[in-house]
Amino acid sequence: MQPLENIRVLDLSRVYAAPAGSMMLADLGAEVIRIEHPNGSDSMRDWGPFLNDQSTYYLCANRNKKSITLDLKTAEAREQFKELVKDADIVLENFKTGDMARMGLSYEELKKVNPRIIHCAVTGFGQTGPLAFEPGFDPVIQAMSGLMDVTGSPDGEATRVGVPIADILTSNYVVISILAALRMRDQTNEGQFIDLALLDVQMSSLANVASAYLNTGFTSARLGNRHNNVAPYQVFNCSDGPLMICAGTDAQYQKFCVMIGREDWAKDARFITNTQRKKNEDELVKLITEVTLTKTRDEWIELLQQYKIPGGRVNTIAEALEQPQIIARDMIGEIEHEQYGKMKFVKNPLKFSSLNIEYKSAPPTLGEHSKEFQKSSLPK
Repeated sequence: MQPLENIRVLDLSRVYAAPAGSMMLADLGAEVIRIEHPNGSDSMRDWGPFLNDQSTYYLCANRNKKSITLDLKTAEAREQFKELVKDADIVLENFKTGDMARMGLSYEELKKVNPRIIHCAVTGFGQTGPLAFEPGFDPVIQAMSGLMDVTGSPDGEATRVGVPIADILTSNYVVISILAALRMRDQTNEGQFIDLALLDVQMSSLANVASAYLNTGFTSARLGNRHNNVAPYQVFNCSDGPLMICAGTDAQYQKFCVMIGREDWAKDARFITNTQRKKNEDELVKLITEVTLTKTRDEWIELLQQYKIPGGRVNTIAEALEQPQIIARDMIGEIEHEQYGKMKFVKNPLKFSSLNIEYKSAPPTLGEHSKEFQKSSLPK
């Protein structure tokens, strides 16, 4: 038994944030039906690199789903969609604000068909405010949220995160909000409209950086791989490459000093507390680097593990995917598509004591399951 196996999701979304969220729902057993325009409406299908003509970008957010096609600009297709809504639990979409209403498919209209429907709308800026009708992609959100301003080297330009982090975080909130709405529906027997904005999500994810400014007026600068508030907490060069070391507490710093054979630094007034270490961070980093350069990363990792101090290699993507911990955690999967062959993917990170995530099907091709739903008056 899967926890969401009796839940049906009508997924009108495209690109990453919302599709990644519906994929997590599918992993938990929901029946997720992707609904695209007959000519294709998800540009992510066209983004390379490709595996057997299939976009690897598209593959990472669409397993365990079905695909049908509808042109919602036509009255016939809109009626067919409403027929599907009657038996659905969730409508997930990321059209621009107002588009669903213009098609006669707003939440107010959909709940006339099914009062229990949960409608989750994902947009760049939300349903209200001066930017409500503007498009917003992940890099724009990273820029506007201030995230880019605190990311990058001190003497370099503002830098976006190397993955679509605003989309990724929003996909998690898609799942959280929908599960909360389902729980609410269990108690009230009524559906819900969820207004989820990428900018809101990214702002809420500024964490300590936002808290520091709001409460003290402190504005964080770009610090490269250093931490805003803690030292030593950054990348250090070793004889064979970079290593992240995070002595995040005074106790860990004390052990770190013992580990590197510099117990005197533990008593040095410049470094004895985290506050003092941050004030004298440049000098401390210079001293530590002179030591870390004397050994390889693996030699230091062995010592870090011995002293229980957090640390790890700065891996390439290839090294990260192939490291023993990831293999031991069984995080890489393989699934077969009858037309395109075997596809590898990173598995869902959720691990339960008595529930196994099931990977039933590869990401669907456009309209792959339309015939299955012809009984619902879909176009033949």
